[in-house]
Amino acid sequence: MGEYDKYFNKDLHKDLNKNSHIKHVIAVTSGKGGVGKSLMTSLLAVMMHRIGYNVGILDADITGPSIPQAFGLTEKLYGNDNGIIPAETRTGIKIVSLNLMLDNPTDPVVWRGSLISNTVTQFWTDVYWGELDYLFVDMPPGTGDVPLTVFQSLPVDGIITVSSPQELVSMVVEKSVNMAQMMNIPILGLVENMSYYICPDCGNKHYLFGESHIDEIAKKFNISTVCRLPMDPAITKVVDAGLIETITQMELMPIVNELMKEE
Repeated sequence: MGEYDKYFNKDLHKDLNKNSHIKHVIAVTSGKGGVGKSLMTSLLAVMMHRIGYNVGILDADITGPSIPQAFGLTEKLYGNDNGIIPAETRTGIKIVSLNLMLDNPTDPVVWRGSLISNTVTQFWTDVYWGELDYLFVDMPPGTGDVPLTVFQSLPVDGIITVSSPQELVSMVVEKSVNMAQMMNIPILGLVENMSYYICPDCGNKHYLFGESHIDEIAKKFNISTVCRLPMDPAITKVVDAGLIETITQMELMPIVNELMKEE
């Protein structure tokens, strides 16, 4: 509490691009990298768009952007009098990512934290998002500069946190959940990716990473919505081919239903 609490709950909200209107901003977070956060962001955007909502993705993972590849996007962003124009996927999901601004998508982004944070803010203030029902923000892993910038600068309505079953990751994801609570932002759900593997021969579930701890975390923080997704090599192939919009991940329906409650 005290000065510490005042710092984290300081209202630094930036004005959205004047030609845009966004109903709901949802941040997708993870305590560490490699757990499938960007995959979950993309899948949720696809599912919400398929239901009929206008959806966009703000790729805030500036140094490790992977959203464009999942959707097969390569064209560069451009601007007009309204602002920066997002790229659009085959089905019409709007996407802004730094990788769509680089000369070469494999160029490293060797920037200091302040420049990275300013870029994320500009994706909110300078992009012509138009009319969106949901903007999903694909966050970088951890609890550093960019998550703090997003939580303080954007009107985030809720957070979805992604983890995997390992004990270490379960411990780390609590840091992400604790940060959300510190910022007074509701946690809409937890996703455990790579929760199990279904053997194609016998059909049995195998827990390759050991026992799940996701229910313990959900109970500890009074989170009611929990999703578990299997390991599926076929999904990896589809995402690598830029065809994520062909996937329906029914295991995410509890979170989709939770999002629709916001309407």
